[in-house]
Amino acid sequence: MRLRQLNIGCFGGGTGLPSLLGGLKRNPWLRLNAVVTTFDSGGSSGQLRDELGVLPPGDVLRCALALARNEGEARRVLLSRLPMLFEHKKLGGHTGGNLLLSMMETYSGDFLAAVDGLRALLGCQGRVWPVSVARSALTARHADGHVSSGEVEVDAWQAAGHRIEEIWLEPAAPIHPAVGEAVRRFDAVIIGPGSFFTSLMPTLLVEGVRESLAEMPGPVVFVSNLLTEGLGMQDFTAGDAVRWVEKTIGRPVDLLVFNTAKMPPALLASYAREHKQPLALGTLPAHTTLVEAPLWTKEIARHDRRRLSHAVWSVLTARALDPG
Repeated sequence: MRLRQLNIGCFGGGTGLPSLLGGLKRNPWLRLNAVVTTFDSGGSSGQLRDELGVLPPGDVLRCALALARNEGEARRVLLSRLPMLFEHKKLGGHTGGNLLLSMMETYSGDFLAAVDGLRALLGCQGRVWPVSVARSALTARHADGHVSSGEVEVDAWQAAGHRIEEIWLEPAAPIHPAVGEAVRRFDAVIIGPGSFFTSLMPTLLVEGVRESLAEMPGPVVFVSNLLTEGLGMQDFTAGDAVRWVEKTIGRPVDLLVFNTAKMPPALLASYAREHKQPLALGTLPAHTTLVEAPLWTKEIARHDRRRLSHAVWSVLTARALDPG
């Protein structure tokens, strides 16, 4: 086998994708690309979107920070929230990074240029791509027929026990042309981890992602979550997630990375009170290779960065590198 640098695309958002990026960025054999959701409707991001007419910056910011040369210092500064003491009260409560990215978009008139500027400022070891610059809302139809709109409402409705039957973007959002071209050149794609319906699926639902992935010659790797996400996903499994992804992108998921570490009983009980439970494996399609590893090591439901990065690297060396 002959080592070469692999051009990798990582799809998602939320808190899961930064964990993956933060571990992989230390591997000199990987050229990282984060393809990030731009449809957040809650918190500081949603407020800036509504008040300034900018794209929600939060998910893009977190991924850029994970790739920053000095991640700890960058997070300390740019994730700090401004106090509610300013004469312009609307600035209070926002993170410095969200305001900076929104200001850069406002002055450049181009969100992709703003993200590139932030990447240069932070010395990012990789590229962050907003999957689309269109204004759109995540929309879902639930088992009881209710239609919810916006990431916050979709999440709240399914967490309360209303299973999602169908999900889409309204209006349809096209992929940024530069992002579509970048996806076609990836050697492999990694999807997840992250909130399944509100962080992972939005990036895959963008028009043009399916077509770009069809031309991407390498494997598709799915990293399953550690927990279900509320009453609406009570019986949801990793196998179900794989089938949702395959239906959306129109091609097989080649490998599933699945956690085997067990939680302490006290931690299980804590998450059970939030109607969250360890994600079961379920039944996988015959063509999907299962990669199992203990990926949970801390008192919080988050993949261990180091273990996840090594698991993903072992998968990529086996499936994406040319023998030689």
